[in-house]
Amino acid sequence: MAGKRSKNLYEPKSKSAFKLSRSRLENFVKCPRCFYLDRRLGIEAPSGPQFNLNLAVDHLLKKEFDIYRAKKQAHPLMKQYGINAIPLAHPDLDTWRNAFKGIQYLDPATNFLVFGGVDEVWQKPDGELIIVDYKATSSEKEVSLDDAWKEAYKRQMEIYQWLFRKNNFKVSKTGYFVYCNGLKSEEDFNGQLKFKTTILPYVGNDSWVESALLKAHQCLESDTFPECSPKCEMCLYRKIAAETEKNA
Repeated sequence: MAGKRSKNLYEPKSKSAFKLSRSRLENFVKCPRCFYLDRRLGIEAPSGPQFNLNLAVDHLLKKEFDIYRAKKQAHPLMKQYGINAIPLAHPDLDTWRNAFKGIQYLDPATNFLVFGGVDEVWQKPDGELIIVDYKATSSEKEVSLDDAWKEAYKRQMEIYQWLFRKNNFKVSKTGYFVYCNGLKSEEDFNGQLKFKTTILPYVGNDSWVESALLKAHQCLESDTFPECSPKCEMCLYRKIAAETEKNA
């Protein structure tokens, strides 16, 4: 929505914990200047429409894995890919999967209450947890994690792993993406979109998270605007628009 103002603004030197979502930390990694405008000054970037088909896939996958969670059995896909685990049954799972609550950790170095809503958690026989994320697309090529823009997916996984470790859970370095690819090769639509579902493993490394939190904290504490990220389309738009208006 254009013109939307951020409500959860950071106040320098405040003693109160500041809620920082996983997605906001990702925004800082992508562009500190846009992050500063949003969390410090209340100027939130325009948001696009929700991807409702992706949300539907997420919802249905959760319902499907919940069936096997109740049975304490591995989903057939997990068996197909040789994953020795079952969907985790935990009293806090619904909270962890809530995008507005998620699993939380109060970082003492920054006083940020970091949170993120995870899609799925599996559990190995030894109790170790596996973080799982759902993704949906429609691509004629095989799905993979090789595209440069999917580095954000990997950071997403690593923040979830970090949050669970900070909550004293034993977490596997290997997480999984359950990737649903809508098929365009079918002869007709007939009111149904068929998917090929693939499980992609990813070995995460969350060593960057705490450093990023410290830098994000320093950014919000400063009264100086951060530099624009050279790859930030929003900053480039603002720059060109300002120059055009000035010269008009």
